[in-house]
Amino acid sequence: MEKFLIIGGTGNIGFPLIEFLNKQENIQIVAGSHNPDKAQTKFQNMDNVVVKKFDFLDNTTFANAFDGVSKVFFVRPPQLGHPKQDMLPFLRYAQNQSIDQIVFVSLLGVEKNPMTPHHQIEQMILELNIPYTFIRPSFFMQNLDTTHLYDIKNHHDLFIPAGNSRTSFIDTRDIGEIAGITMLDDKYLFQKLNITGPQALNYHEIAQVMTQVLGTKITYSKPSLLKFRKTMLKRGLKKDFVNVMVMLYLITQLGNAKEVTDTAEKVLGHKPRNIKDYVENYRDYFI
Repeated sequence: MEKFLIIGGTGNIGFPLIEFLNKQENIQIVAGSHNPDKAQTKFQNMDNVVVKKFDFLDNTTFANAFDGVSKVFFVRPPQLGHPKQDMLPFLRYAQNQSIDQIVFVSLLGVEKNPMTPHHQIEQMILELNIPYTFIRPSFFMQNLDTTHLYDIKNHHDLFIPAGNSRTSFIDTRDIGEIAGITMLDDKYLFQKLNITGPQALNYHEIAQVMTQVLGTKITYSKPSLLKFRKTMLKRGLKKDFVNVMVMLYLITQLGNAKEVTDTAEKVLGHKPRNIKDYVENYRDYFI
């Protein structure tokens, strides 16, 4: 029986990944969590899942989480914006364990954006010669029900500084399943998978879809990057997190998030979810 460590297993990619892996034969799943007690309740009906304490910033949690593990999945926690301090000790530990694969959720277009934490993490994994799979998704549909939910619920507005640019949004449930497939099939080793949803939309079009599905008028106010940054900081979001968001939306404005690929469909064996599917599934979050 193989043992996989899934770091961030309660998240919007990690949880669908664990749901997928839990259906497979001969896989034991270690859910590495910053808050094991809270995570335990989420996995209580999954027989193949063991929850263990894991913290990128606390190397005393590494040994127990990695015990007997052959493959590791992780996403960069958004509040950790300094990869050499936040991630390198973890990656060096993974290298010393001689694991068979590390699956990292990176970012579409990351090769053109050396300033992003994702680029730096990819480079560290390459320099450490850890067998890898890089999953490079476009923007998450689920950003709407997390990062941007406050403005949608309270102002019926997409307060997002993306200009008129297009984005090939992907559902995190599809990302999770893709990650699971890559962990079960060695043909995905040493691959960089650029995955997107089936179409690229601007936020005016997203607002129209949300208006249609929710039955409530949703607008797109198109704030400037500066206004967005000031507003987010005023709301108490961490400066590093806000700065990364501003950087990513600047990249979006430059047209770097509009690429549509068929990679997700090829890996999944079916079309990924579209934005209407997502809004219908998550309508209770918004109303």
